Amino acid sequence: MAGGVIMKRAALCAAAGAFFTLAACGGNEGDTNTTGNNNSGENNEMEETAEENAEESDNEEENINAAENNEPDEEADNEEEAASDEEGSFPITITDDAGNEVTIEEEPESFVTLQPSETEILFELGAGDRLVGVDEFSNYPEEAAEIETVGAQDMDAERILQLEPDVIFVSDYHQNSFPEVLDQYRDNGSHVVVTANPTTFDGTFEAIEEIGTISGRTEEAEELVTSMQEELDELRSIGESIPEEERKTVWVEVAPSPEIFTTGQGTFMHDMLEVVGAENAAAEYEGWVEVTEEEILVLEPDTILTTYGYYVDDPQAEVTGRDGWGDVPAVADEDIHDVDADMVTRAGPRLVDGTRLVGEAVYPDAFE
Repeated sequence: MAGGVIMKRAALCAAAGAFFTLAACGGNEGDTNTTGNNNSGENNEMEETAEENAEESDNEEENINAAENNEPDEEADNEEEAASDEEGSFPITITDDAGNEVTIEEEPESFVTLQPSETEILFELGAGDRLVGVDEFSNYPEEAAEIETVGAQDMDAERILQLEPDVIFVSDYHQNSFPEVLDQYRDNGSHVVVTANPTTFDGTFEAIEEIGTISGRTEEAEELVTSMQEELDELRSIGESIPEEERKTVWVEVAPSPEIFTTGQGTFMHDMLEVVGAENAAAEYEGWVEVTEEEILVLEPDTILTTYGYYVDDPQAEVTGRDGWGDVPAVADEDIHDVDADMVTRAGPRLVDGTRLVGEAVYPDAFE
């Protein structure tokens, strides 16, 4: 836009210069005539020159007016372009989960992720094609399987250094266990970002927005969070419609016997049960805790959800085969279901789908 104004002003200057040049040349033409004819010729030339001057002046004034009329539109366009560039613009400075200030000068062109949740988020934001290395547990989406794996908790530091990614997403485990290696990444020119390990929906929303900022996908991150929140609200409405007398107490088992683990408050599964209108039988606990079979039996859950079907062939048989469990309502009614662990424990975009799975398992008629 600005270039158009400059070119128009240059054209005006050129026109003015041409006018003065023509006037000077016109004054010299009369020198070759006789005196009588010279006066007549000069008069004619003066009249012609006056007419030309008037025309040039009119043209110049029209050009200037046209340029001035265009300037407001061009200025408005420039302001719109500047506003567009400002969103998701670089450089940016963020404070990561370890308290490190990380300044990224330009939009990153390559990433390495060491947690599957970051892999899923980048793909969902449309930045998955910039991944050059992922952890060995990044199994979603399918395209993730085509990306080189660079370890997990035990990083392939040498290979990561060779890849020279612009940004490396690491966990607090890596920060605490391999601080010297992370310094090597930084010295190699990579930006190291220590990410949180969210266990709640709100924490996941914050993680998505941070990764959106880092990847230059701010708008996409905001849209994703809004979409997830709206879907959760829809599921919550269904859960609230469950009559009080039909609400179930649910036992969640994330690891089988002999070391049985469950999820208490402050976990995704606890929040999911609340959303779908069920009660967590382990609500008295906090986080992931180990419990005994005797402690579970007294809770008498109506439904049992397991999350270890990916490594136990028959989770239902694992539960029903325990001594003394025959009188547990969930066992007696065969109300035992295995849900995809990745979808109910991974802090990423699929948590909403995981919540729906929980609803379908506990209240199949309401959530079908």
